[in-house]
Amino acid sequence: MTVTPGQRTYTVPGLGGGVMTNDAAIASGLAFLNAELEKRDPRLLEPLQSVTWPRDIVARTGGGWVEFSSQYFVDYATTGGQDGGIIGGESNDIPIMQANLTKDVWKVFTFSNILKVPFVDQSKLQGIGRSLDDILDKGIRLNYNKSIDNVVYVGVPSLGVTGLVNDPNVTASAAPNGASGQSTWQSKTPQEILDDVNSIIQATWQASEYDLTGMANHILIPPAQYSYLVGRTVSQAGNISILQFLLENNLGRNQGIDLVIAPSRWCTGAGVGGKDRMVAYVNDEDRVNFDLTVPLSRVMTQSQVTEMAYLTAYAAQFSQVKILYRQCIQYMDGI
Repeated sequence: MTVTPGQRTYTVPGLGGGVMTNDAAIASGLAFLNAELEKRDPRLLEPLQSVTWPRDIVARTGGGWVEFSSQYFVDYATTGGQDGGIIGGESNDIPIMQANLTKDVWKVFTFSNILKVPFVDQSKLQGIGRSLDDILDKGIRLNYNKSIDNVVYVGVPSLGVTGLVNDPNVTASAAPNGASGQSTWQSKTPQEILDDVNSIIQATWQASEYDLTGMANHILIPPAQYSYLVGRTVSQAGNISILQFLLENNLGRNQGIDLVIAPSRWCTGAGVGGKDRMVAYVNDEDRVNFDLTVPLSRVMTQSQVTEMAYLTAYAAQFSQVKILYRQCIQYMDGI
């Protein structure tokens, strides 16, 4: 600080590494603090994020604290007579119906985070109208949703658990080459892209014994391919985009099924050899789901005197993805 006759000069950081001086003679003769001359935005901007599991899968809630999630299946068969149960007037070889019950088991994971609120820091933030507890609570809930996102799409590789886009037991086919000699959608015509979409839908329908409830109604593709479909028109007339063309002319639409084509960053490089993958499946609770047995909750809170802080434990439980019918899901790589 430099004092001169009739003037008090304060040196404060300025733009570009220079300095800025405030004359105390301005206004009432009082010096203004630099912070008082700011336009303060009260909003707290959070990190950019992408959580899409609520769009792409059904979560079955309830069940409490468990170790595994299970599902029973039944197969039917008959013994004895043939010809589909058709008998004559004096037949003594009548088919007998039998049922075979099986059970599949899936892993359930426990999620937990600790929220630590130092007493001194909380007291400081209260002075400016913010709550450290609320800030950290939002962070834990974001981490929770991101954890579910990971489990839903790619599973937990360290435990040998896979998800929607990388299950090795799902049939994966290579996208056929178009007239250009390439399999990628950027090098194909709208009709060739439609053929790819109809091909994978038809594959799920055929594998499901042509049961319409087994025909794929949900398709995930990488964001780059989705942007291409939205940004390109079917013809030079520019009447509709390729995406709209696919939604209006696919096999499912013809059979009364509303097809959803959605972008998913998890499909990028998910295919064999790091190729981009298209995932087609039935987005329905009876075909593909996962269990949310315990929603995220505050389970206990205690004060830590030695650290002058309050500790709160959050916990939840959710299972791996349960693909109940593998006939209803197909992969296509190289799009």
